[in-house]
Amino acid sequence: MSISLGLVGLGSFGSAFADLFHAHPLVDRVALCDREPDRIARFADRPSWQAKLDRDACSTQFDDLLAADLDALVIITQPWLHAPQCLAALEHGKHVYSAVPITSVPDADEILDWCDQLVRAVERTGLHYMLGETTIYRPITMYCRRRAAEGAFGDFVFAEGHYYHPFDSRGCDLREVERMRTASTIGREWPRILDTYRQRGIQGGPMTYPTHSTSGPIHVMGGVPAKRVACFGNGPFTDDGYFPRTNQGYSNQTALFQMANGCAMRICEHREIVIQEDEGFRLYGTEGSFEHDAWLTKDGRTELTVEDMRDPLPEDVAAAFRAASGESFYGGHGGSHAYLVHEFVDAIAHDRLPTIHIWEAARYMAAGAVAHKSSLRDGETLEIPDWGDAPSR
Repeated sequence: MSISLGLVGLGSFGSAFADLFHAHPLVDRVALCDREPDRIARFADRPSWQAKLDRDACSTQFDDLLAADLDALVIITQPWLHAPQCLAALEHGKHVYSAVPITSVPDADEILDWCDQLVRAVERTGLHYMLGETTIYRPITMYCRRRAAEGAFGDFVFAEGHYYHPFDSRGCDLREVERMRTASTIGREWPRILDTYRQRGIQGGPMTYPTHSTSGPIHVMGGVPAKRVACFGNGPFTDDGYFPRTNQGYSNQTALFQMANGCAMRICEHREIVIQEDEGFRLYGTEGSFEHDAWLTKDGRTELTVEDMRDPLPEDVAAAFRAASGESFYGGHGGSHAYLVHEFVDAIAHDRLPTIHIWEAARYMAAGAVAHKSSLRDGETLEIPDWGDAPSR
């Protein structure tokens, strides 16, 4: 069964996925949406896009795609728009893919409320929601997922996840990300929106966007929820305007979680630290452990390559992606892009639950949101809400 898609958001990140979604063998029709008409034209004018392009459904207005005859919407817009746009898509009878995070706002309670609304909408409509969390399709996660399915870890004892992204990183300076994010028509609305949180005395922190650090361990352990957390924050240590402009009360936050399976998990979300930009995780069990691209057992340590760890894509999908994007079709974020595209398209085409469904995605977000609340209370241990497991379909 082939499906039709609307691609919403064609900025720098959305553009990195557009050719892959268009090229997938199970996609037969694509519409485009962006507030900037030239971004639509960049793809719509390509000869290679004409066979699948639904030119009549292309629009600069999101509401037009909600009304269009499309099976699903791929939403890669500004982060604070993700949750309301995904909710609207579900309410209009469309499956939905959301770029990370579920939402990005300073208010942890609002984040939890959006998680609740999206879970209820998926339950009510029977439609599919998938979070495009890149960590889940990094090679290390694919390898650990296979090992966990074999029971090779034994019982999980300790997990660590981290997202070290110094704000002034040479590889990806967050000040430049901020500048680019607020340069577009829709992006220029964000400073005004952010000011409404300041007026209410609400300050965010890196734990309000926790998915790159929380998702790997939670996913490999079977989507297990975090039960409670104590979190501590520090910084900012400099007078750089980045933190006041982005309304971050802390530049670094470190949390310790108790997981529902008895494992302890430490999560680091750090933005002001001298360290090489990095994201990843380590998992330690009674029978096997994973750290630094190596598998450890009582018999020794096995170093692993990317090819050792990465799952294969179906041959026809890989060939289509290669024809559209060249030999480097895997894309960014550890080569996760191609896998995210395939997982969503295949799940919708076959009406199955996507790997990163809303019940698990909400666990990634809730862990960080409550950790942020804990840090604002000087590390008070707080309970983390949960919406249960995904229903079998």
